[in-house]
Formats: sequence, structure tokens, C-alpha cells
Amino acid sequence: MHVPANELAAAAARKFVRAVLTERTAPHSPEAPAISDRSVDDAVLLASELVTSAAAHAGSGLEVACHLEVGPGPHAPGPWAEDGAAQAGSRAGWVGVVVEVLEHGPAGRPGGTTSPHSPVHGYRRQLMHALAESWGVTSRRAGKATWVRVECATALPLATTEHRIADLPAEVTRRPPPPPEPALPRGHPGHRAQWAEREGQWFLAEAGELLAGQLDEDMVAALAGQLLVPRLADWCAIWLTTDHAGLRLSRVWHTDEQHIRTLRRSLEKDPPSAALSTTGLPWPWPEGETSRNTGGSALAFPLVAGGRYHGTLLIGQAGQPELTDTVVRLIEDVARRTAQAVVTARHYTRQATISRTLQRRQLPTSLAAIPGIDTAIVYEPWAEGQTVGGDFYDLFPMGRHRWCFLLGDVSGHDMEAMSVTGLARHLVRLLAREGHGVEALLNRLNHAMTEEAAEAPRSEHEGPRLLSLLYGELEPDPTTGNTQCTIASAGHPPPLRLTTNGTVTSAARPQILLGVEEQANYRADTITLTPGETLLCVTDGVTERRNGTQQLDDNNGLARILATCTGLGAKAIAERIRQTTHDFSTQPIDDDLAILVLEAVPVLRSAGTITTSDPHGGY
Repeated sequence: MHVPANELAAAAARKFVRAVLTERTAPHSPEAPAISDRSVDDAVLLASELVTSAAAHAGSGLEVACHLEVGPGPHAPGPWAEDGAAQAGSRAGWVGVVVEVLEHGPAGRPGGTTSPHSPVHGYRRQLMHALAESWGVTSRRAGKATWVRVECATALPLATTEHRIADLPAEVTRRPPPPPEPALPRGHPGHRAQWAEREGQWFLAEAGELLAGQLDEDMVAALAGQLLVPRLADWCAIWLTTDHAGLRLSRVWHTDEQHIRTLRRSLEKDPPSAALSTTGLPWPWPEGETSRNTGGSALAFPLVAGGRYHGTLLIGQAGQPELTDTVVRLIEDVARRTAQAVVTARHYTRQATISRTLQRRQLPTSLAAIPGIDTAIVYEPWAEGQTVGGDFYDLFPMGRHRWCFLLGDVSGHDMEAMSVTGLARHLVRLLAREGHGVEALLNRLNHAMTEEAAEAPRSEHEGPRLLSLLYGELEPDPTTGNTQCTIASAGHPPPLRLTTNGTVTSAARPQILLGVEEQANYRADTITLTPGETLLCVTDGVTERRNGTQQLDDNNGLARILATCTGLGAKAIAERIRQTTHDFSTQPIDDDLAILVLEAVPVLRSAGTITTSDPHGGY
């Protein structure tokens, strides 16, 4: 079935998959296998998620396909069994439902999309693990196909059953098994109660696992709604508390998506009390809920965890005077799990917010523009979700004719490393503004680091917190266009100087790390950058990038790369070094990465360009 790549795609896909499974399974087709309602719901939910994800990336539209795989053995064949083979085993022991979503490329293009997008990530990956037997992505001429296979429970044929009980004692084989309770059809008043009795514990286990894995409270609410509808309710709404002791309607879900907007407007007019304490409280049927003209029952459940109220779960079931006790108890359990998942998500969000706030103070909010110098910064923290790691940088003015720059690296990636990052950067600024030159500043900073290391309590397995630092001062001369650079390296990869003829030399001598020897005496080197010359400063995330046993800077590897950058500007050089570092190995970067490029240019050309991957600028 072809569906447009828009907001109606998911609803169309759900209706299509449910219709196919209803038509091709018992009792509608006598020769077809019997598939439980749970398996149908699982297939419909996964199809909805695949289409929702694919719709954002497809060009001219989507194609949704659904078919059954049936076979005699305990294991399924590949995900694309031929229909004939599937029909041949229609009375066999296992059944699988396969749903495929094909993304077409933009209109007029013969091929498919080239998007690297994968639908199996985040909470969708958790859904796949919980509900699907297998899934994957297949490249085709018409586009990219994503597929999922749900293995369904079905009755074994009689011959197989007799074979399995042949070895049992005679008194057991003579005792006939109790006849199974006939399943009520969907829409029957007792269908949901029967489903809750049969599969409620499985449902709770899966719901708890899915909800507990979410780190965003609105995602918790969205997932809870999709779990409850249509299994236990026709619609669901979730309010969550706010920081100001109020309530906000986080998510509304309905079996018919066309009614969600109307239902939301109706519910927003009559929000629950922010102190709701009674569970299963009857709730007035919303005026805007007109999907069925029969009315129905609505119940409110407080979301309580740790003795605190975090919101309200409201569910509605059309056409029934009340919900059964079995369904109510199951929804109460879901409400408790939802509340705990909301608390966990809020703790994560709070800690992440605090961490980001602290991290932002570790790096400068802006960099000074220097006449006669173009600057470029690349900064990539190693840890996912962090804005700052153990590397740090700064560039600030000291009066009208002098500017200071630094690039440093604290050992480790934890929060303590980030605290040392902030301390070192601010201490450098303070010492510079007190008038200390390059050598005096490093000597005083070293004294502070060794003093702090001696006083800080540490475990027997924890070594001292070491700091490498590249620090320098720039003094441009507007009359000649040259810039005098005084620089010193304390245990840091040496800065490299690129001349206009492509020669690369080291710009500073190597010296000991800060914080190791209290009596260390640091010395500075002075060079003159003429227009067209460049100074490259990097952290060991670049020089020690590994490919097997080889490092990027082995045999002066970084100098050879820089030599190929002759004639490039600061921004282009920073990007080439960054890209080369990533391309050096197929493995992910396993350390913070920082690159500072200073290019001497005629005064009229200088603009203080900043190239960055950190939150202070776009890369």
C-alpha cells in the first residue's frame, strides 16, 4: 500500500496492517493460522513506529507491505519468505508477521533516499527488543526498506501435539486437557478484561522495562499512552506537574488519531486537581470525545511515586458503563510504573541541566578578535551529552596591544577533571591580569597545582590530577604586519609553525607537566609570525589518535599533515586537522579533541573567525 509521507502516514499504516492480519488469520480464513490479539497489536505498534520515523526522511512517499510467514520448524526462515512457501505451511507450528516500509526518494529521482537515518534507535530500539523477533534495513533500487518481524504464538497441529505427549505416563495421557476459554472478539465488552487476565503480567513486565528506559518525562507520557491504547482503553491523557505546582497536559492518545486534537481541547478545559489522591476516580466523559456516539467510562489515576504526586493518568473506554476490576488494577500498576519512570526522567534531566550549567562556565562564552590574526577553534568533548571534557581553551585581551591564548588538557574525563579545567582557566586569566608573563605565570600555576595535589584527599588507587598547558602571548605590530608570539609548553604536544613555503617546525621546547614537580622552572620561546604563517596547537586527542598500534603523530605525522595545508586559512586548516583525525581510524574518537589555529594575516583581513563544535558556536 502506498501512503504519503505526512502526518497521516502512521494512521494509514496501522489500519492497513490490522486489516491485512484480520483478513488473513482465523477465524476469517479457515485455513489460516490463529494469531493472538497481542501479536496483532504488537505488529500494528511496530508498523506505526517505523512509518512515523520513515515519513520524516522519505521523498515522494512510502510503501507499506505486510505478510505472514508460516512454517513447521522451531525456527523461522529469513525475513523474506515467498508467499507460496508461507501458504504451504499454513497449518504448521510457528507464525511470523513481517511488516516492511519502503522509503521512496524525491520525486523524479530513480533511486531511493541516501539518508543515513536508522529507525532502530532510542526508545524504538527498546520496542524492537521487547516486541520483535528480528528487524533490519535493506537497500533497494527504489529506496531504503526497513522491516520488522514479530513471531506469534499459535496452536500446534494435532500430530505435533500427540508426538510431544507420547512419552508421558498413561494416567496423564488419558486425562483430557481442559478446553481453552474461547477468545472474545475485539470490541466485545469483556474483551479487554479477558486480555488483562491472560496477558496482564506479561504486559506489565514489558511496560515497566520500556518506561524505565526513558530519560525524558514527555517521552514517558507518550509511550505510556501508546501502551494503554488500544489494549486497555480507547483514549488516554497524561497530565504532569510543573515546577510551579501546576499541571500541564503532556500527551493525549486516541485509537483514532483524527480525534486527538478535539479531545485535547476538551480535556484542557477541565484539568484534574493538582492534589488528586484517589485512584480509579470516575471522571466526566469529555464533551469533545465524539468518536462513538455512545458515551463511555473515564477514570483518573494519580501518578504517585515516593509519596509524592507527579501527575494524573486519565483513560476512557467508549460504550461501557464501567471498567472491570481486572482492567482497573492493571491500569493502576501501569500508573505506578509511569510515575516512577517520570521521577527517574526528572532526576536525569535535573542532573543533566546542572551538569550543562557547570560545564558552560568551564569555557569562554566568546573569543577575542585580534587585529592581524585569524583564529579558529575546534572543540569536541569525548563523552556523549557533555559540552566540556578535560580539554579547555581561551583567548583574551591584555590591554590594547597584547592578547593571551591557552590550550590545556586535564587528565581524566570525570566531573573532577572538569572542575580542574575551570580552576586552571580562571587562574590563568587572574595571573595574566596581575601582570605575570608567560614564564612567571606557568611557574605560579605549577606551584598551585602541586599544592592542591598535596592537600586533596585521594584513594590509594588514585594518582595526582595532572595538567598539560600550552600558554602564549601575542603582540601584533600594525606597522610591519608581523606578530610576536611568546609561548611555552608544559607537558603539552608542541605547537607547530607553518611557513609560507610549506616548512613545518616546532615553535616551543617540551617541558614537564604542571603539578608534578613543585620546583620546576618553565622557560618560554619567542617567534615572529609574518603574514601567511600559521601556528597550530592541538591536544593529545589529535596526536595520540590510534589506528591499531599506530598513533597519528608517529614519525611526525601531524607535521606532515600540516605541510599539506599551505595556502589554507585558519578555518580550513582546523577543519582538515579535525577531519584527518576522525578519518585516521574507523573506531570512534576515545578522547577529548581540541584544535587552535592562529594565522598571521594583513590587518584588514583579520576577523577573528571561530570554528567550533562546542555549544558556543556552530560547526
